[in-house]
Amino acid sequence: MRRTVMAIVAAGLLTSTALAQSVGEKTGVNSVLGVAPKTADFIKEAATSDILEIEAAKVAQQKGNPTEKKFAEQMITDHTKTSQELKQLVDGENKSALPTGLDDSSEKKLDRLRDTKPADFASEYDPMQVNAHKDAVSLFERYSKGGDDPKLKDWAGKTLPALQHHLELAQEMNNSRK
Repeated sequence: MRRTVMAIVAAGLLTSTALAQSVGEKTGVNSVLGVAPKTADFIKEAATSDILEIEAAKVAQQKGNPTEKKFAEQMITDHTKTSQELKQLVDGENKSALPTGLDDSSEKKLDRLRDTKPADFASEYDPMQVNAHKDAVSLFERYSKGGDDPKLKDWAGKTLPALQHHLELAQEMNNSRK
């Protein structure tokens, strides 16, 4: 009886790990388990993140304080660059993973920013940037360690320090308003 229970538990753990690897990045399961995303998921999430960062930065240039405007300028420059690099690296069947716009979740985040009054903008934008860059750092770390496309894996590793720097800047910006 004990062996049967142990076998069932072991099979369940193996199955859940295997399933977690096929679950999309949006569920957060891969991040919690430290599982490298599939190449298509990595491409989609990296590209969507770039699009959202650029669009959110445009809003910040209109509504933000001087610190947020400076941060936004760097986000536009850096994320435009990474977006172009990603497009150049993606080939073959992976081209279909490149999104042409934002997904619903990202669009809602952007709409919240657009609807936020300038006086309340920092309380919406600053923590959003911290969370977005924590997610990006996790995504790029996991892919650079365990991704299956050598070119993208190398690029993720080379891009990671800039994202870590963005996270530090976002945390400083967020902490300075408290």
